[in-house]
Amino acid sequence: MLIWLAEWLRQFDAGFNVFSYLTMRAILSTLTALLISVLLGPQMIRWLQRMQIGQTVRTDGPQSHLSKSGTPTMGGVLILAAIISSTLLWADLTNRYVLVTLFVVASYGVIGFVDDYRKVIRKDSKGLIARWKYFWLSAVAILVAFYLYSSSQTAAETALLVPFFKEVMPQLGLMYLVLTYFVLVGTSNAVNLTDGLDGLAIVPTILVAGAFAIFAYVTGNVNFSAYLNIPHIPLTSELVIVCTAIVGAGLGFLWFNTYPAMVFMGDVGSLALGGALGILAVLVRQELVLVIMGGVFVMEALSVILQVGSYKLRGQRIFRMAPIHHHYELKGWPEPRVIVRFWIISLILVLVGLATLKLR
Repeated sequence: MLIWLAEWLRQFDAGFNVFSYLTMRAILSTLTALLISVLLGPQMIRWLQRMQIGQTVRTDGPQSHLSKSGTPTMGGVLILAAIISSTLLWADLTNRYVLVTLFVVASYGVIGFVDDYRKVIRKDSKGLIARWKYFWLSAVAILVAFYLYSSSQTAAETALLVPFFKEVMPQLGLMYLVLTYFVLVGTSNAVNLTDGLDGLAIVPTILVAGAFAIFAYVTGNVNFSAYLNIPHIPLTSELVIVCTAIVGAGLGFLWFNTYPAMVFMGDVGSLALGGALGILAVLVRQELVLVIMGGVFVMEALSVILQVGSYKLRGQRIFRMAPIHHHYELKGWPEPRVIVRFWIISLILVLVGLATLKLR
């Protein structure tokens, strides 16, 4: 939005040309989202406390969590406000990739909001019924997949990039629709499952979003993409602004969400952030790299799948409790230790994912 204003002002002062540079707008996007989160955070927390919008804690989980009962939740609204506002201000809104990403973030945020609203405000422990939650998540994913597939203009937009292999880029055809669906729905639910400890989900999200900013930049730059031998997709460069907005909003939210948390993001935040990472992976053609960089999310989701499957098939549990971060808590690890170690793992995996740009 401010790009258009800067373009008009350039006729009066050439200094406004600085806002046409992607790197400058990326920095401003980060700072804008960060300031929105930090400045509005205290007011939102106080409002949530007045409205008694607090977290309900399971009694069958780690006993240390009982003290968190009543902590304000649905703080993900703050994250979404920061991301969307910053993107609207600094991104090129004629870029369809930016608009698609904002649509996924907003749509998944609304689904999460309804789920949180039913659980926290209407005191319905089931929240949004599971089948309806998956229906709406799926509906958005299918709609986006069909739009991207039908509007693709180059072969690169529907090719699958295989990490560590330079020449392996098969065309997906209609399988593109299936892959996009599973990436969006799967990532949103994986981030949702990870959001169980203070700051556990937001830091890996920040790290992965920051890495995707690099992927988006090199994919959208004709020189870098040629040098790295990856498909050149010009529209992806503008996604850098969205990625940096996620980083800024996440850092601002972490200010209040770090242990001991003053606020939780709730499903409104976790589903939206998971959807954001999923659609970014699809747009920059790095779905398989997302599995690497988002390994913490994958591990959390797999632990739930294995736990449920093992109990149904064998009548025995693999872990003391799923998702797996609760397993380590019940083994006696203090919560901060679990959180920081998972952060370290996430950082290592993101670096491995970035290495795939060169090690091919």
